Amino acid sequence: MKRRSRPVPDGAVWASRLSELARAVGAADPLAGLDRPSARDLATGLAAVVDLRDRAQVWLALATLSAQLPEDRDVVELTRACALDGPGALWRHVVSCSTPQSRARAVRVAVGEIVADVNHTVATDLATGIQRVARETVQRWVVHTACRPLAWTEDFGALRELTAVEFRRLLPHLPVPEHEPTVVVPWRSTVLVPELAAEHGRSGRLLSLARWSGNRTGVIGFDCVPLTSAETSAEGFASVFFGNLAAVRHFDRLAAISDAAATEYEGWRRMLGAVGAHGPDVKEILLASEAPTPAAEDLADARERFVVGDLPLVLVVGSHEPRKNHLAVLHAAELRWRAGDRFSLTFIGGNSWASQEFTAALADAQRAGRPVEAASKVPDRLLWAAYRLARFTVFPSLNEGFGLPVAESLAAGTPVVTSDYGSMREIAEHGGALLVDPRDDHTIAAALGRLLRDDHLLGELGAQARNRPTRSWDDYAGEVWAYLTEEPWPLARTSATPIADGAEHS
Repeated sequence: MKRRSRPVPDGAVWASRLSELARAVGAADPLAGLDRPSARDLATGLAAVVDLRDRAQVWLALATLSAQLPEDRDVVELTRACALDGPGALWRHVVSCSTPQSRARAVRVAVGEIVADVNHTVATDLATGIQRVARETVQRWVVHTACRPLAWTEDFGALRELTAVEFRRLLPHLPVPEHEPTVVVPWRSTVLVPELAAEHGRSGRLLSLARWSGNRTGVIGFDCVPLTSAETSAEGFASVFFGNLAAVRHFDRLAAISDAAATEYEGWRRMLGAVGAHGPDVKEILLASEAPTPAAEDLADARERFVVGDLPLVLVVGSHEPRKNHLAVLHAAELRWRAGDRFSLTFIGGNSWASQEFTAALADAQRAGRPVEAASKVPDRLLWAAYRLARFTVFPSLNEGFGLPVAESLAAGTPVVTSDYGSMREIAEHGGALLVDPRDDHTIAAALGRLLRDDHLLGELGAQARNRPTRSWDDYAGEVWAYLTEEPWPLARTSATPIADGAEHS
């Protein structure tokens, strides 16, 4: 007599997910009408829905049934196990790895959609350079296309819909969609990553998605600083960055934010030939260079906040990590003060690692009576105003994928002192900047002295900055969209389209 296998615990959960899997691949629901499916029912139904010799379909089955994007080794090992032991091997893995939290998740397979991973961007109101790029870009994608923004579960196990708080951070002027907190599994879709996905769990699952799922993949490439200037990266960051590169190795396309960044990524891509990999196609798509015109009240608030008496304001924008070279700026400023120059110095930024030495030097300068300060969590409206109130800005970074404060300062018509190589020289080539060797404090000090004392030179550079060609975030978002998705951008070239404001500059 044939023994009937027992019903599987939480059988309704597995039946619902198998039904969703069948819908995604266009198959009939194999468990229709079964309230309490057994392990045999589930294994038979799985075999009827997907081809377990196809690693893309194994990836899809694992992601849908477990409510968690699989890692590379899981796809490979379970495809082999299914070849030997049948679909039961996959079901046993799914059930054994499940938790009460994972079983409670609703799962939706997104077929033929375009999704954007914005986990860091929606996690905080602060805006680093990378988050600013992702926010400005994805805002426009969501407003003008059918792009769906997603974040990750807390364990970086699965992509999910945004919470209401996260959606408002990204698009405060749009109504918040009403939906359950649902895990989203992309299938025959396009997955875009417009920020740096550097957590090990996240990058490992993106690697498997890009390698096995059959989804189209695209990423914005910011820089390869941990490769080219490892000594300027936080301890341990190189490891997670290399994990990100391991995933990006399997992506289809990479939009580098400058020619300098494209050069770095092309060099890395050529290295991949040694391991039989092709890597993503790389294209330079230069970032936008916008600085919105501040309102009169914003200028007044910024003047009260940052301007010290009748002293000219010198502005430095960016975090205080060693790569930004703010210790050199402090030393150059001290040389100018001792030479008799009158000016105040304001650093806007924060969110830094290894900034203790800078903080100590700043405190020493303040105790000596120097008019210098560091401000963090500054709203964008005050940042845009500060750019226009400054006599000039200073950005002598040691390595940058782009150097957004350089572009923003010049877009505001404010001259800038910046580094004479890489992306910073690339941005400055249309005028408005003095270029210096960032590793020579005295050349930085000399540039500060020239712009503090020479009104004619300052006026010439300001005119050059105001006459530079403009490039809006609409331009940038559209070009990246068209390249990464191979779909037309619905907007014609235009001037800046204001989407949202209110983020704080970290």
